[in-house]
Amino acid sequence: MAGSVASSSPYASVIEKYRPDLGPYEDLYRHCHANGEFSTQEGETAALITAHLRKLPGAGDLDIRTGIGGHGQIAILKNGEGKTILLRADIDALPVQEKTGLPYASTKTMKDTADGLVKPVMHACGHDFHIASMLGAVETLLASRSHWSGTIVFLFQPAEERGLGAQAMVDDGLYDRSKHACPIPDLVLGQHVAPLRAGSTGTRVGSVMSAADSFKITIFGSGGHGSMPHVTIDPVVIASHVVVRLQTIVSREVPPGELAVVTVGALQAGSTENVISDEAVLKINIRTVTAEWRERILASVKRIVEAECVAGRCPKPPTVEPTSRFPLTVNDEGVTKTVNEALTGYFGDRHEPNEKSVMGSEDVGILASSVDRPCCFWFFGGHDAKHFDDMVKQGREHELPVNHSPFFAPVIQPTLRTGVDAMVVVALSFVGK
Repeated sequence: MAGSVASSSPYASVIEKYRPDLGPYEDLYRHCHANGEFSTQEGETAALITAHLRKLPGAGDLDIRTGIGGHGQIAILKNGEGKTILLRADIDALPVQEKTGLPYASTKTMKDTADGLVKPVMHACGHDFHIASMLGAVETLLASRSHWSGTIVFLFQPAEERGLGAQAMVDDGLYDRSKHACPIPDLVLGQHVAPLRAGSTGTRVGSVMSAADSFKITIFGSGGHGSMPHVTIDPVVIASHVVVRLQTIVSREVPPGELAVVTVGALQAGSTENVISDEAVLKINIRTVTAEWRERILASVKRIVEAECVAGRCPKPPTVEPTSRFPLTVNDEGVTKTVNEALTGYFGDRHEPNEKSVMGSEDVGILASSVDRPCCFWFFGGHDAKHFDDMVKQGREHELPVNHSPFFAPVIQPTLRTGVDAMVVVALSFVGK
C-alpha cells in the first residue's frame, strides 16, 4: 500500500500539534531492545516505564499503580465525563539469540526462572516498540486533554509470551477498585507490530488471532539394552507414531475451509544410542480460530495419544500437562468499525480494514472478557517500505523475518511514529470531543 496521511481525519492536526519529539523515544526504544527481560522477570523494564511516566509533563494527573500481577502497572488519566477506555502494551522479551547485527542488538543473557537455565534475551516479538509507542501516546494524550473527555487507562502488561500476564493482573484484583483503583473500561484496545510494510496498519472484525493450547505429554515405556528391543517397550517408537498420526487431524478431520495448526515442537527421549529409554516427552502446540474446532481438535489429540499408547502396550497411561493457553482474540464488530474508520481516516490507503487473521496468539482479550467488555486489536507494520515492496514484487515476501525470528528487526521510523499515532487516533475516536 502507498499513500500519505489522509487529511480527512479530525485528529490529524491534534496529533501533529501535541505529539512529542520522538527522538528521545527512539533512544528509549533502543535501550529497551538491548535490555529485554523474560516473562515474569520484567522488573527493570517496569521500573523504567514507571520512571518515564512520572517525569512526563502533566504526570501529576496520572494515577500510577505498580506491581499488579507481577510487574504489571497502570496509569489512570481522568479528564472529565465520557467513556473509559483501556489501552494495553505488553513488555516481556523472548529467549532468542539475536542475529540482526544492529548496533543496538541485544547481547544480554539471564536466568529463566521457568527452568533455571541461562539463556539469551531478545525483543524478537516487538514488545519494545509497544512500550515506546504507548509512552509516546501517553505524552501526546496528556498534552492534548483540551481535545478529549473521559478516562484512559494505560496498562503495561507482563508475561504475554507465556500467556500468563493478563490473567495474573486480573487475578491480582486489577478491576477491584478498593485495591488498584482501576475503573472497569467500556472497551479494551491494543496493537502489535507485525511483519507488514512500515507505516501501514490493519485489523479486521471477528477472529483476528488464534487460540493456542500447548501441552507436555509423557509417554511411558520399559527401557533396556538397545540390542534387546523384544524385552522392552520402546516409547520412542510409540511417540513417533503419535507424531505422524497427529498430522492427520488437520489433513483428515478438519474441513478445508477451517484454519488450524497442530505442531509437535519437541520430541525428547534418551541420551545415548544403545539404550532404549523408559519414557518420551512430546511438546505440542495447537492453533485454532473457532471455539468449536478448538474443542474438537483437543479431543482428537487426547484420543490419538491414548490410543497409540494402548496399541504400543505402554505400562501406564500417558500424562498430559497443559503448559500454556491463549484465548481466541476476537474483535468486536461495533468497536472495530470505529477503529477502522479512525485508522482509515488518518492513514488513508495505508490502513487495511480487512486484514487477514493470523495464527499467532495473544492474551489481551482476557482484559476484556474478564469484565464482559468488547475488545479490538490491530497491527502496525515494521518492515522498511522499499525493501518490503521489492520483496513482494519478487514474490519473496515469505523470506521477510517475522515475529520471534532472531532476524526480526523493524525499522525504527516510521514504525515508532505509526505506533504512537495509531494508538492516539484510535483513543481519540472514542473519547475525542
